[in-house]
Amino acid sequence: MAKPYRVIHFLNQFFAGIGAEEEANTPVQVSEGPVGPGRALQQALGDDGLVVATVTSGDNYFNEELSSALASVKAALREHRPDVVVAGPAFNAGRYGLACGEVCKLAQEEGIPAVTAMYHENPGVLQHGGEVYILPTGESATDMQAVLKSVAVFALKLAHGDELGPAEVEGYLPRGIRRPGLREGTAAARAVDMLAARLADTNFVTELPIQMPEAVEPAAPVSDLASATVALVTTGGLVPRGNPDRLVRGGLQGVPPLLHRGTLLPQLG
Repeated sequence: MAKPYRVIHFLNQFFAGIGAEEEANTPVQVSEGPVGPGRALQQALGDDGLVVATVTSGDNYFNEELSSALASVKAALREHRPDVVVAGPAFNAGRYGLACGEVCKLAQEEGIPAVTAMYHENPGVLQHGGEVYILPTGESATDMQAVLKSVAVFALKLAHGDELGPAEVEGYLPRGIRRPGLREGTAAARAVDMLAARLADTNFVTELPIQMPEAVEPAAPVSDLASATVALVTTGGLVPRGNPDRLVRGGLQGVPPLLHRGTLLPQLG
């Protein structure tokens, strides 16, 4: 019987069971064997794959100390010599998704195939969707078992060196890569078939998908703004002049503030 493919699994601090946001600055750690959802991944791999090590990192640490984090991951890859790397799934966790994308990108640079999974609106898809394989998930981890089964099947294909088909066939998110290939019928004939299907209100798959932006219904206008209470919601770190509530600027301690039109802004480089 052939030896099982060696798998390294990457997790953030939450799914590794280290802790929640209070442990987000945890440096990269390496554990032998599967951890947390890695056990379900191992079960999905069956006898064809073996999770030899789990690499974990805090979300903040990985994204704020990227060079150091990637160096630690690279050392783990070279020590454990995996046949394939699995990162996540990250679902809709943004920092986690970005870290998963970086891990997969690094693995590919080391000549190791890799796959991750996350929600299509995760910033990790925007950042790395054109360079790594990403399987789709829902927003939350409620479908963890089903996602890990899909990830396991895909990871084994990568480890075996199978030639992968297009995204619509293999199930990964499109990467925007166009490759020459053969289709049945000419473009004109296929276009007529799709038009006929649309007119008949039957199912068809377009060859040029267009993703329309989500339409958000605006709120009704305020009739009397002079007597209204207005709240400003922003991610810009705006506080009243002098910072009367003594709010702490996370990750920016020791950086001098900028005063701008009566507000206190963190100075970003």
